[in-house]
Amino acid sequence: MEELGRMSVDEFRQSEKLPVVVVLENIRSAYNVGSVFRTSDAFLVEAIYITGYAAKPPHKEIKKTALGAEDTVSWKHFPSAKEAIEELRHSGYKVLAVEQVEDSVQLNELNWNGEEKIAVIFGNEVVGVEQSTIEHCDACIEIPQLGMKHSLNIATAAGVVLWELVRRKLKNLNV
Repeated sequence: MEELGRMSVDEFRQSEKLPVVVVLENIRSAYNVGSVFRTSDAFLVEAIYITGYAAKPPHKEIKKTALGAEDTVSWKHFPSAKEAIEELRHSGYKVLAVEQVEDSVQLNELNWNGEEKIAVIFGNEVVGVEQSTIEHCDACIEIPQLGMKHSLNIATAAGVVLWELVRRKLKNLNV
């Protein structure tokens, strides 16, 4: 890791983070949860909020795909997404569900410059973000998809959304 110029765990924990919290609502696959941890580490996401019955660390399947990111990325568990949203709002976050709904904003058209604190909610692999959760969100964002299939694995969707947010932050910093 030294040769690659990677941070230590302590340096990672103390580094400035992207002002983004990822919320995982009832994710069935612990492998997907682990993958989101790994992606969140790669993009310096502030935290992951795990809600409902989604697996949480320590868990062998999370560990297998997170490759240690479950130890670097801050996380909390909440019994429901509603409780996570309440904490996020109290802390000044704008809350966005990643879901295909009427009046959703295309990810590439999202008005975010990398400074405002936002939370992005990813839903269950089969049913997506629950309607009751969507009702508590400020808006919904949708990943533009051009092919026959109009759904992505949650870990893939998280990677796409988080990269777009990082890209915007880097653009704002002129990096």
